Amino acid sequence: MKPQYEIADIFRKYGEEYRKNHAMTGEQRKVMAAIMACRTAELGGHQEVCDQCGTIRNHYNSCRNRHCPKCQTLTKEDWLAKRREELLPCGYFHMVFTVPHVLNALVLSNKKELLSFLFSAVRDTLFAFAADPQWRLEGKPGLLTILHTWSQTLIDHFHIHCLVPAGVLSMDGKRWVPSKENFLFHVVSLAKEFKKRYLGLIKDALPSLVLPENTANLLQEAWNKDWIVYAKKPFAGPDQVLKYLGRYTHRVAIANHRIKAIDDHQVTFAYKDRSDENRSKTMNISAIEFIRRFLLHVLPHRFMKIRYFGFLANNCKAKAILLIRSLIGKIMVVISLTKETIREKMLRLTGNDILRCPHCRQGTMVRGAPLHANSS
Repeated sequence: MKPQYEIADIFRKYGEEYRKNHAMTGEQRKVMAAIMACRTAELGGHQEVCDQCGTIRNHYNSCRNRHCPKCQTLTKEDWLAKRREELLPCGYFHMVFTVPHVLNALVLSNKKELLSFLFSAVRDTLFAFAADPQWRLEGKPGLLTILHTWSQTLIDHFHIHCLVPAGVLSMDGKRWVPSKENFLFHVVSLAKEFKKRYLGLIKDALPSLVLPENTANLLQEAWNKDWIVYAKKPFAGPDQVLKYLGRYTHRVAIANHRIKAIDDHQVTFAYKDRSDENRSKTMNISAIEFIRRFLLHVLPHRFMKIRYFGFLANNCKAKAILLIRSLIGKIMVVISLTKETIREKMLRLTGNDILRCPHCRQGTMVRGAPLHANSS
């Protein structure tokens, strides 16, 4: 049986060397410590005892850090259950807004500000297009936006995924205006507007930003580039929408299953080569370089990587969703999964009963004595 490698193993072996020789933010140090401690005796937990054969096992607590690859499955499922209850009986478009790599150094030097600008530029671009008469909508769109900061090889690649219902709520809030079935907005026009708005926000904020060398040249190069907005055909139904959401929302920079080897200060990991028809390949880099790349994607403290705008904004979406469903006039059956227990969720997702005794396979593991932090 092949060994199972984890990011935590890389941190345990080479993290101290990295900390001694590289500057780190406080948040990066917290993330490294949390991932190493996750589901170990360091965080404590409790014993579980089989009610049939008496088998005892230790169950250790999770770190719950959003950058930890072990802690996202249940968080994602809880989030998806809520989104399931907010779906509309219409198509949904998937759009991706990407910042050219020439701006990477500036973004990394001002993460909180420039990543927030990215959300603002995407929001304002789509709002402007939805209100423009030439696109024959003239209303308020709903946007679910998700920040990603990485490529498959863990280098910095800043982009926002958008899920956009195929229509708008009229400005007076009384009509649902559907978009064309396979078209929302022209992506070349979107890209030009997105570039103008994002670089405009940066220009206005320049006096308060940390500026790397040659910032003026980098900004000019960014102005001269053709920016990219990608749009897919709308999803066929709710199942496709949820599949998309599960794929993109609670990802971390790299999952443990992609790590194939850790040996002699080297890490080998799997990736998909987007330039070669998404073929699966492996890459070998030094452990120190792997840690550097992973930590590039640690977000500022309390930075929200999923944001909602328009009629999906948190302060109005409950009423707006009910209204839009009524205006569309299609019956939609929504199955609530928000009341599932952890045991039920894991059984549905994996087919395994996490409380079934691993020894006798008959009994149920019952919570027993607490295990205090750092106990053996």
